[in-house]
Amino acid sequence: MSALDFIKDNKVIAIVRGAEASDVLQIADALYEGGIRLLEITLNSPNAFEVIKNVKTKYGNEMLIGAGTVLDPESAQAALAAGAEFILSPTVNVDTIKLTKRHGAVSIPGAFSPSEILTAFEHGGDIIKVFPASSGPGYIKDILGPLKQIPLLPTGGVNLENIAEFMRAGSIGVGLGSALVDTKKAVSDIYLRQLTAKSREFLEAIN
Repeated sequence: MSALDFIKDNKVIAIVRGAEASDVLQIADALYEGGIRLLEITLNSPNAFEVIKNVKTKYGNEMLIGAGTVLDPESAQAALAAGAEFILSPTVNVDTIKLTKRHGAVSIPGAFSPSEILTAFEHGGDIIKVFPASSGPGYIKDILGPLKQIPLLPTGGVNLENIAEFMRAGSIGVGLGSALVDTKKAVSDIYLRQLTAKSREFLEAIN
């Protein structure tokens, strides 16, 4: 199965932002136990490239690892070298899209307006991250009216209460940050058990 199909099949990308590098494998384990198979390590996290490499080494093809908050092609190159298989950006950077595609990885640029979303798609974005998604599921439905050919991944504003609505609106998946992985909390046995349980709740909500 291609990385793109794997993302579309598994739907939920867990975003790990700002976690201590020593905690990420435990977080990944808890997410995996809860059924999550897509993990994004943001590049504004401590030792992000090393973390990507470590998680990829442990999980191989069992979990797809991506790099997030990628702002330029140089960062994308380094993330791919570390083992990332998909690249997410908060904005539309055409050079980053091209570099990602040249290496056969999945490109997920971030956009908001219809013009930005179409531009990102026309320049090679495989999936367009609608960011922020705080406008709600109705905005996704409105965008897909004229642009139904574009796979959309709302991120930033998705939670347990609205995730099912986002999927019904036509999203191919969602990105979940602090609504799932709250890296401001101490990583304890209780936290990890709660993370596993919350992962299952999100997956049940969309299935």
